[in-house]
Amino acid sequence: MASIATGGGARGLVHIAADGQQLAGLVSALEFFSPWLEILELPSWDCLPYDRVSPSAEIIARRIHALGFLANKAHRSEKPLLVLTTANALIQKNAPAEVMAGQAWHLAPGNRIDMDALARWLSENGFERTATVRERGEFAVRGGIVDLYAPGDEDPVRLDFFGDTLDSIRAFDTASQRTTGQLKSISLAPMSEVVLDEKSISRFRRAYIENFGAATRDDALYEAVSEGRRFAGSEHWLPLFYERLDTVFDYLDGFRFAVDHHVEDAVARRHEQIVDHYEARRQAVSETQGKAADGATPYKPVEPGSLYLGEEEVHDRLKAVGAATLSPFQPVESQGLKVIDLQGRPGRSFAAERASGTNVFEAVVQHAIAERGEGQKIAIAAWSAGSRDRLKQVLAEHGMERLEAIGEFAALENMDPRQTALAVLPIEEGFRIPGLTVICEQDILGDRLVRRSARKRKAADFIAEASALAEGDIVVHAEHGIGRFVGLKTIEAAGAPHDCLELRYAGDDKLYLPVENIELLSRYGSADTEVTLDKLGGVAWQARKAKLKKRLLEMAGQLIQTAAARMLKTAERLPPPEGLYDEFVTRFPYEETDDQLAAIDAVMDDLASGRPMDRLICG
Repeated sequence: MASIATGGGARGLVHIAADGQQLAGLVSALEFFSPWLEILELPSWDCLPYDRVSPSAEIIARRIHALGFLANKAHRSEKPLLVLTTANALIQKNAPAEVMAGQAWHLAPGNRIDMDALARWLSENGFERTATVRERGEFAVRGGIVDLYAPGDEDPVRLDFFGDTLDSIRAFDTASQRTTGQLKSISLAPMSEVVLDEKSISRFRRAYIENFGAATRDDALYEAVSEGRRFAGSEHWLPLFYERLDTVFDYLDGFRFAVDHHVEDAVARRHEQIVDHYEARRQAVSETQGKAADGATPYKPVEPGSLYLGEEEVHDRLKAVGAATLSPFQPVESQGLKVIDLQGRPGRSFAAERASGTNVFEAVVQHAIAERGEGQKIAIAAWSAGSRDRLKQVLAEHGMERLEAIGEFAALENMDPRQTALAVLPIEEGFRIPGLTVICEQDILGDRLVRRSARKRKAADFIAEASALAEGDIVVHAEHGIGRFVGLKTIEAAGAPHDCLELRYAGDDKLYLPVENIELLSRYGSADTEVTLDKLGGVAWQARKAKLKKRLLEMAGQLIQTAAARMLKTAERLPPPEGLYDEFVTRFPYEETDDQLAAIDAVMDDLASGRPMDRLICG
């Protein structure tokens, strides 16, 4: 794929994966083997056909970013471009390319911008107004500041206005709300494929009546769109908002195409699913005579052909663009196809050794020796950095020499053939191509059960998040006591703008706390909590602090005595047996979370310390 994408005469290569899981695996593999490629992902909606819910905000953001980039043909990537999409996304029709390209709004410091017009544009284009920006697709207005998180941007941005003039654009962190750098300009793209401007609303109202007859007052979809409000799942009526929709092929004009060999079956299954859901919706409308069982307006589906490509249509379009098929199988000679054999083969599985009780790691070492004897370089692909390090230690104990951790394929090409590379490459099956044998973790240990990883944060960040505070919350300042949080405000200090938290105290006194000092605050209660605010410079807070410190010191003395008595006791040291313990750990079929790894390390340290353990672990 990488070599095709760099070929001359084309805008790039688009590869169609069978599904989202395969797409994610391709992204991981390409980041390792071809980091010099620019990869653009175009996923499908993550909801069922004719659903009552919209696609997730994350999926919408990724789609809008990809469609906007492709629609603007003036955009040229500095790297060879590879577009990855799926069979489901291929079938789906999209908002017209000129809408995705023409809706972009380019902003730079010095521009004169009506803030009300900006807020209206953001609402019309799918952004949700919130008190504090945390996720893509959100925006917040506070005085002369507009925070927003646009699709495709790595960080949200803070627009600082002086009157109607955009004074500065700064990126900021969603957790701390601190600015992280200045930007020269930004481009805003819609956050939804449904643009609710006057033209699209008028088009929707007309098309809705043409398709389904006069709308009644209890038709929630019609009423919401008519009033310019977003309606959950409105994307499923996308054809009613535009004169026409564009296909993926329209967006990808001038690209080479490659498809996975499972795509044809995936398209057939998706088409069957679309028809089944459409018929179920249509039958429900017919049986209830226009009224749902609960009295609400029933779901009135658009024709499948207006929102999706048909199975035959997909086949014909792929044939027209000369799509290459990537398959592990040799085609029938009578088909007359031009075949390029990459000589790739599935890697060896060690399932037989696992089932028979044979030492699987010794088998891996012997297999690597045999492959190296045939002129092959050897790479071990692990699922995570932790499992890579464990495999390195265990394989070394079983005789595999010169193990070297690498970060990308280029390092492997330059390695001594006698070395064995270890890489974090989450693939499900190893493979063999001329000159390279890749043995993956699942070949050795069996299938892994991978949890969806949460966004990593340090525990301290939860206390230091300005985004965790809402306007009116009661807070406690370490030095000044109980106050009320008013909001974020940018003030001029020492000739430079600073982001501060505005706090209100008794007597309407104000305190501006720089966001970098937010660790001085803690939450007291909700905005509805009945509490007397402290007075800035008063003695009441200091008196309460002194009294509390005295009580804490008394408690600390008791705890110190208990801890000292425990430290004087001894227990048997129980260090884990090296080698056997590592082999045991590698058989754990899950990827450990950060908290699990920290707890495991702490318990092992306790067992080897020779002191009674003082620890409680709750699962």
